[in-house]
Amino acid sequence: MEILLWLVPTAVVTAVAMLWVAWLGRDGRGEVDRDAAVEKLAAAMQRDHTARHRPRPTAPVDRSTGIAVRPSRSRGPA
Repeated sequence: MEILLWLVPTAVVTAVAMLWVAWLGRDGRGEVDRDAAVEKLAAAMQRDHTARHRPRPTAPVDRSTGIAVRPSRSRGPA
């Protein structure tokens, strides 16, 4: 049993850390005005959201044959 005494400080630190995090995450901290949040959401939904950049082209589909083969590279005019 004595060999397990080295775990006591670790268990105490873990318990204190869990209590501290639970206290920080409790309800009521940093409340947001519900009406202001609804107005902000409505304004964001009314805005026109256009893409800032063109979408990336889709990658070609690699058909697997079950055999490990290096992809062939087409050579230009020789």
